[in-house]
Amino acid sequence: MQKGARADLEKLFRAQMDAAGVPLGEITVWSTPRRLALIARGLPQATQAVSEETKGPRTTAPDQALEGFLRKTGLSKDQLTDRDGVWFAIVEKPGRAVREVLADAIPAIVRAFPWPKSMRWGAASLSTESPRWVRPLSGIVAILGEDLVECQVGEIASGYMTLGHRFHHSGPITIGGADDYQEKLRACHVIVDHSEREALVREMSRAAALAAGLTLIEDEGLVVENAGLTEWPVPLLGRFDAAYLDVPPEVIQLTARVNQKYFVCEDASGKLANAFVCTANIEAADGGAAIVDGNRKVLAARLSDARFFWEQDRKTSLADHAKKLERITFHEKLGTVADKVERVARLARWLVEEGIVKGADPEQAEQAARLAKADLVTEMVGEFPELQGLMGGYYARAEGLPAAVADAIRDHYKPVGQGDDVPIAPVTVAVSLADKLDTLRSFFEVDEKPTGSKDPFALRRAALGIIRLVQDNQLRLPIAQGDLLDFFADRLKVQQREAGVRHDLIDAVFALGGEDDLVRLLARVKALQAFMATEDGANLLAGYKRAANILKKEDWHGSEGEIARTGEEDPLALVDDPDLAPVIAAKMAERRENALSYTPEPAEVALIQALDSAEPTASRAVEAEDFGAAMSALASLRAPIDAFFDSVTVNDPDVAKRAARLDLLARLRDAVHRVADFSRIEG
Repeated sequence: MQKGARADLEKLFRAQMDAAGVPLGEITVWSTPRRLALIARGLPQATQAVSEETKGPRTTAPDQALEGFLRKTGLSKDQLTDRDGVWFAIVEKPGRAVREVLADAIPAIVRAFPWPKSMRWGAASLSTESPRWVRPLSGIVAILGEDLVECQVGEIASGYMTLGHRFHHSGPITIGGADDYQEKLRACHVIVDHSEREALVREMSRAAALAAGLTLIEDEGLVVENAGLTEWPVPLLGRFDAAYLDVPPEVIQLTARVNQKYFVCEDASGKLANAFVCTANIEAADGGAAIVDGNRKVLAARLSDARFFWEQDRKTSLADHAKKLERITFHEKLGTVADKVERVARLARWLVEEGIVKGADPEQAEQAARLAKADLVTEMVGEFPELQGLMGGYYARAEGLPAAVADAIRDHYKPVGQGDDVPIAPVTVAVSLADKLDTLRSFFEVDEKPTGSKDPFALRRAALGIIRLVQDNQLRLPIAQGDLLDFFADRLKVQQREAGVRHDLIDAVFALGGEDDLVRLLARVKALQAFMATEDGANLLAGYKRAANILKKEDWHGSEGEIARTGEEDPLALVDDPDLAPVIAAKMAERRENALSYTPEPAEVALIQALDSAEPTASRAVEAEDFGAAMSALASLRAPIDAFFDSVTVNDPDVAKRAARLDLLARLRDAVHRVADFSRIEG
C-alpha cells in the first residue's frame, strides 16, 4: 500500500498543480509506516496571469443564442469582443499566490486519495462527509519555503510540527522547511526515505547472518516489507530448535516468511540452518536479546504447528488422500477434482504410449497423475496453498514411491511463469503436459474461454506452459484445428515477440495455415528470422514484393494448364501416388518449356532454370523439416530475379510474352510461399 500511496500522492499533486498552472521541478515522495511525505522543489511564489478566451455565436445569430452565451460566461453584451463577425468572451485572470493554491490542493488531495482500504474516526465519523484515511490522520505539515501553508482537513489543521520515532523520540519536532525535514527526522530516529531503509534491511540482515557463519537466503519482497514496517530498522539474528529441521525446508521458510516476516539462513553446505533474522524497530538497550527471544518463541509455536501437519499428513497414504478429491468441485460444468484427475491420468498414459513423450514408463506416468492432486486435501497445503505439488512430492518420497513419480508430483504444475524451470524428466513432462492440456481442452469444450483481459481459469498461462514444454522437450504434439489451435497461435505469437522475434516473421509463418506442430512451426520461424537477417533475404523480399505487386495489379490468376484446378497452389499437393508424382512434375516442366511461343531472353531463361532447381529443393527441404536448407534454396533465386527485373519487360505488348512472364512471377511467389508468406514481412 505504501508503494501505491507514493505514486498516488505524486499523481494527485501533479494534477492539482497542473490545473492551477503551477510549473513543477523535482518531486520526491517518501513513506514510512507513520507518514507520507512529498517534497516539491522549484515552485514559484505565484502563478502567471492568464487570458481565457471563449468563442461565442456569430453577431448575426438570434438573440436567444447570445443570451445563452452571456449566461454561460456571466458577462454582459458590452463586455464581449466582436472579431470578424463572431462574439468572443475574453476574461483576464490575475496570477494567484502558490501558497493559496496549495491550501486548496492539500485538502482536495486527502479527500480524493484512493486508499485500497480506508476508515473514518472520532466523533466526526458519524457523518459520511468526514475525512477518510488509511489510519486516523494525526497531523499535516505544509510549508512553502519557510512559510506555513494554512489548510485544514476535518478537525486537523496544518502546522510546522510532526512526531519522531514512537519509542526513541516521543515529543514533537518542529520542521523549518523541505531542506531540514529529512535530517531533523533522522536525528529523532526516523529514516523517512524508504529506499534507504530497504538498503539498511538488506545489508544489515546479510551482515547478521555472516557474523554467525551463515548466508542469508535473499528475499527482496521481505526487504521491502520489513522496511515498510519500520522507521528505524535493526535486523537481529536468532536461533530456533534444530529439531524442527526435520520439517521440509520450504515449509520452515514459508512459515517464517509469511507468518512472521523473518528471513532464514543456510549453512556452508547450502542446507537450511536453524537461524532466522527478524527486523526490530528500535535499538534495544540489551542489544536486542529480549526481542530475539520473544520472536524465537513465536516462531517456535508456528514451527510446532507445521511439524504437526507434516507428521499427521504422512499417517495417510497419498492414494487415500486422493479419494477425498471426490468432495472438491473442480468446476460446476466439469465435475470434481477427482474427475479431472481421471482424465489427466488417462491422457498422461496416452502421451507416453503414443510416443509423444519418450522415455517414460506409462505405469509411472499414470500413477503420478492419479496422485498429483492428492496433497490438496492435506493439512499442510490447507495452511500453505503455495506448497501444493511440492508437499505431494515430499509425501510420495516418504511413502517410498519411485523417485520419478515423486518428482512428477512435485513439479507437475511447472512451468508456472515465464521465468520458471521447464520439466525435462519424462514422467514429469507427461503429467505436466496432460494436466495443462486437460485444463485447456475441458474449459474450451464448455465454452469457458478467456475474453479480453479476463482469464479466470489461467488458460493463457496453461497454453504458454504447454508451448514451453513442447518447445524445450521437442515434443511432436499435433493440436486439433479450430478455436484451440487459434488460441495456441495467439499465445505463441506473444511468447515469440517477448523472446525478441519480429511479429511480422511470426505472421509470415502462421499465414501458411494448416500447421498443427509447434516444434515444426517454431523451427520455420527461427530459420526465417536467420534468413531475413542476411543480404540475400532482404533482396529476395524486395524481389518477391515487386513480383507480388505486379501480379496483384494485373489480377493475375495464371494461364489455363493441363491439370485441373483444385484450389491448391501446388499442382502436386493432391498427388498421393509416389510413382505418379515425378511423372506429373516432369510433365509440368515439359509444359513450361514447350509453352513458350517465343524465344525467351537470357535473364528469363536464367530465372526459369533457377526456379526449376529451387522449387523441388525447397519442397524436399520443407518435407524433411530442414528449413535452413529451404531458405538456402530460396536464396538461389535472389540474383536471377534481380537480373530478370533489370532486363525483362513483364507487361510486354505481346500477349503471349506477357502471360508467360506473369506465370513466371507467379511461380516465384508460389515457390516462396512454400516456406513462408513473404507478403506479411515488413520491409
